[in-house]
Amino acid sequence: MGAATTDLIERVFRENAELANSLKRIIWRYAEEVSEKLGHEIKIMNFCGTHEWTTVHFGIRSLMPPSVELVAGPGCPVCITPAYYIDKAVELALDGVTVYAFGDAYRLPSVRPVKGARSLSEAKALGGSIEVVYSFLDAIKSAKNGEGVFFGIGFETTAPSYAVPLHAGIVPPSLKFMSILRLTPPAAVYAIEKAVEKGLTPVQGIIAPGHVSTVTGAKPWAALSERFGIPAVISGFEPIDLLISVARILKMLKEGEARLEVEYTRAVTWEGNVAAMKRVNEVFEVRDAAWRGLGFIPDSGWELNGRYRGYDAFEEYGIEPLTPEKWKYDLPPSCRCAEVTLGLAKPTDCPMFMKACTPGKPWGPCMVSMEGTCAVWAKFGGGGLAEDVARDLGLV
Repeated sequence: MGAATTDLIERVFRENAELANSLKRIIWRYAEEVSEKLGHEIKIMNFCGTHEWTTVHFGIRSLMPPSVELVAGPGCPVCITPAYYIDKAVELALDGVTVYAFGDAYRLPSVRPVKGARSLSEAKALGGSIEVVYSFLDAIKSAKNGEGVFFGIGFETTAPSYAVPLHAGIVPPSLKFMSILRLTPPAAVYAIEKAVEKGLTPVQGIIAPGHVSTVTGAKPWAALSERFGIPAVISGFEPIDLLISVARILKMLKEGEARLEVEYTRAVTWEGNVAAMKRVNEVFEVRDAAWRGLGFIPDSGWELNGRYRGYDAFEEYGIEPLTPEKWKYDLPPSCRCAEVTLGLAKPTDCPMFMKACTPGKPWGPCMVSMEGTCAVWAKFGGGGLAEDVARDLGLV
């Protein structure tokens, strides 16, 4: 999120102090009734790294009553990219194949060095051929000059930006695509079930991702809400959006209802971007896929389908597919990123947090991207702007 956008959101938040205070009072009133009804704390999970950014940056947790716990979920595509694919990209780059990657992926660390490099940035320092790009289109323009591979990470939001150029036939044959695309609803199911397996407080509400839902529509999250019998709200990303969404979830819990509501109506429809999803489904097919630190999640990944296999980097370079049998736990020693990703632990529970693992020198993947919970907590947690804003607004 750019500085100008952040400043605008903060200004709007300050200008709506009365509304924020009203929402806080509503949340506290509903929470008191719901916690008495449930007999335990109320856990609400978000599934978007940007929601977690807003929650921490603007001190939303400080506005919650003691009975309401807001936890982060698996909403960071950089954090869950398996180390196996980082290793393969590093090998390609050091063998002279140009690897195109986003800035976050460029810094993403693996578990152990491959040919002396633990990340694409380290491979670049060793002479590897790597270009940081802002988009797939940038890679397409550059790749006309030679052999290359695009390191294709992302969730449903990013998928159309890959699918449309591939379908349009504007990707040069020299540029191959390494699909590491992932789908968020299956990961949400996995995260909710893990909390139950571990005997922890179950998730009672879902703040569903607004960006993803602009593409997929609301339907996938409605199905998830029905499956677990819990309320869900697709939320926007401003502080007021999140406060409204928490209030709506608590209201549904109070009234004994479990359904999906769309708070982010200015961007999300029931069907989503039908044209974009049509292209995605033409270019990619769903498969079981690995998530870093978590293992394989059924029907949670996209791979190029038969018509587009000519662009498949795995087939072009003889890279064996990662399977459940070949997958190995792929987080470095002492890193608790997997538990943080699932909302089972806070970044401050990790012994590496802000010690051996910092934004400047990340040890684990959750400290790399600004959608990563550890990176967000490292930059904005523990007071600072969040407390200043809340104090100025008279919210704490």
